[in-house]
Amino acid sequence: MEYQRKTGVLLVNLGTPDQATPKAVKRFLSQFLHDKRVVDMTRWLWCPLLHGVILPIRAPKVAKLYQSVWMDEGSPLMVYSTRQADKLKQKLNIPVELGMTYGNPSLLDGMQSLIKQGVEKVIVLPLYPQYSATTTAAVVDGLGKAFKQMTVVPSFTVIGDYHDHPLYIKALADSVRSAWQQQGQSEYLLCSYHGIPKRYADNGDIYPLHCQATTDLLAKELQLDSSKIGMTYQSRFGREEWLQPYTDKTLQALPNKGIKNLTIMAPAFSVDCLETLEEISEECCQIFKDAGGEQFNYVACLNDDDAHIDLMASLVNAQILRG
Repeated sequence: MEYQRKTGVLLVNLGTPDQATPKAVKRFLSQFLHDKRVVDMTRWLWCPLLHGVILPIRAPKVAKLYQSVWMDEGSPLMVYSTRQADKLKQKLNIPVELGMTYGNPSLLDGMQSLIKQGVEKVIVLPLYPQYSATTTAAVVDGLGKAFKQMTVVPSFTVIGDYHDHPLYIKALADSVRSAWQQQGQSEYLLCSYHGIPKRYADNGDIYPLHCQATTDLLAKELQLDSSKIGMTYQSRFGREEWLQPYTDKTLQALPNKGIKNLTIMAPAFSVDCLETLEEISEECCQIFKDAGGEQFNYVACLNDDDAHIDLMASLVNAQILRG
């Protein structure tokens, strides 16, 4: 079919440092935290703070955390993303490339690679199930910057979200069922989503609505009532209020409510990364057990699981059929 020669897919994720070193982490964080979609403070206030205080202090600390989760092949986010792209390419039999909003390979790298393969139409799939201006919209901004450096700009479509897609919900539910088969069903399932400042949601970001919808659909699929499942937000940064309830505060409170056997998952993350492997699996586990929790089971992200690849293929094929 003609689309097999002309259509390609650009899988997009946030990005990761090239190495688990302070220098590489500083370079990555600098690009990430310079994005106004991520931090919208006035530049003359933010830039001196970022470069004079935050990066010199945080980069060495974050580098150590990356070192604790680094895989033989590299950063977990990059390893799993590469596997996803390879599997999706095999399933669809069309060009599939990776592009990261920050770091390498860049969005420009991914687009140029597709152009070299004769691609004329690109289906851009940001691997953020729930839409947020801080993630999905940042991809669109990045694409605009990339196109300014390209002589030939392909037509493109961006898949904005898939927070309520049946295959996504089923894949999440099946991952929980599989964990329960191995570890036993726990008393409570906690869905921890990456947080954003509350102000962003107050100004119209629909992210928390998508997170709530995903949680509600997952509860329905697993037949769990509100006493058996909940949702929280993690990874807050700075002093302003972020979306609540906070994951760490909730974990501190659950044992006092009689919940000492917990399963936790991160539905907003398409691959395991620093925030899941270190923050949730290690740091949050310690918080829960220090508060009196006994059993803490982390459910891995969907990563390159076949059900996840099937979902991606379904999303892409739907766009191809629309023309």
